[in-house]
Amino acid sequence: MGKIALCPGTYDPVTEGHRDIIRRCCSVFDTVIVAVSENPKKEPLYSLKKRIEFLSKSLTDFKNIEIITFKGLLIDTARKKNAMVIVKGLRAISDFEYELQMAQMNKKLAPEIETFFLVSNPKYAYLSSSAVKEVAGFGGCIKGLIPEEIENDMINSFKNNIFK
Repeated sequence: MGKIALCPGTYDPVTEGHRDIIRRCCSVFDTVIVAVSENPKKEPLYSLKKRIEFLSKSLTDFKNIEIITFKGLLIDTARKKNAMVIVKGLRAISDFEYELQMAQMNKKLAPEIETFFLVSNPKYAYLSSSAVKEVAGFGGCIKGLIPEEIENDMINSFKNNIFK
C-alpha cells in the first residue's frame, strides 16, 4: 500500500501554490490523494465538476496522485483512504492559527493520523484562490498564478460568466 498522504482543499481554482505543495508531497509519499472539499459553509465560484476538471488538467505530470471529492469530516475521508498523514500548506501565521486548531481536532478524532504542515515556496506566499479570482474578475493577468493548462479555461469562464 505504501505511504499515503491526503492534500485537502477547496481548489477554487487550483493555483501554482497548490500545485507546488502537491508536487513536493509527491516526492515524499507513495500516493498523494488530492481531496476536493464539498464544504457547505463555503460558496465556491466553480462547480465541483469544474474544480476536478481543472485539477485533472493541471496534474497530468504527477504520476502518484488520485483526485477525489469529499464532504463531511476530513478525518473520516483520511481513514477511509488509509492516509497516514494530512498535508496542509501554510503561507502565513494566520494560516497556521486556523490549521493548528483543525490539526488538533483531527488528532483528537484520529490519533493515528498525523498532520504535516508544508511552508509555501516564498514565490507563492502571496497567492490565494480568492486573489486569483479577483484579478481574473477584473480582467487582470493571471499568467503564472494558476497552472498554464487551465489559464484559457479560467479566462473564458470569466469572459462568458460560466463557472459550471
